[in-house]
Amino acid sequence: MVRHIVAWNFVDGLTEEEKAKHAEKIKKELENLKNILEGIVSMAVLTKSIDTSDADLMLDSLFETEEALKAYTIHPEHVRVAKAYVRPVTKNRKCLDFYENFQL
Repeated sequence: MVRHIVAWNFVDGLTEEEKAKHAEKIKKELENLKNILEGIVSMAVLTKSIDTSDADLMLDSLFETEEALKAYTIHPEHVRVAKAYVRPVTKNRKCLDFYENFQL
């Protein structure tokens, strides 16, 4: 299994109300992809960061295989969600992908 974690900050200039509104929409749209795309084991968007955090939002997702993750990244529904809901209101994207069973 492959874990795909992405963290973002909101763009400057958004009010707390706007951030909350965008966070909930992003959460709804990204988490719904699990119902559309094959190979997604789990997908959760975390929107309630605390003051010690460096990011405002985080996607924590698990895929059956690396191929499933690659298919997700180019799937038209994922691309639509990213273009319409995520990219316009976020910055400083950080991504970490790794094999879930990896051990040192």
